Amino acid sequence: MDKKQKVLFLCTGNSARSQMAEGLLRDMAGDRFEPLSAGMEARDEIHPVAVQVMQEVDIDISGQHPKGLEEYLGKTFIHYLIVVCSKANETCPRIWPGLLSEENRFYWPFDDPAEATGTDEEKLDVFRRVRDEIREKLAEWIKDHR
Repeated sequence: MDKKQKVLFLCTGNSARSQMAEGLLRDMAGDRFEPLSAGMEARDEIHPVAVQVMQEVDIDISGQHPKGLEEYLGKTFIHYLIVVCSKANETCPRIWPGLLSEENRFYWPFDDPAEATGTDEEKLDVFRRVRDEIREKLAEWIKDHR
């Protein structure tokens, strides 16, 4: 039986986008991939609205927690690195120790829902949109990485 391939989602704070991506991949293909997430400047907690919008699609990320890059860098072999924000892409190491190929590093810039402005409902809509965009992108990626 093959070992699951590790996929690290990286963003700035590891409080919303990368946490949602980790939960989504676990739900969509957790039998084949081991999703991980980290942030360049990890926050203290997952954004509560990220937890809320994931619960709307029956995925519980409330047990996850933000982790800094140092949690994995040089310690964990990963098969795929997926950077989900532009700030992290600018500061993330271009070559990850153990990453087999630059072709296994992906850059998927999603809007930061934590920076959304407006009413609570408008902010919630931004979190939902980003969640759905991540899910759609992951569905395409999973098809190509069997």
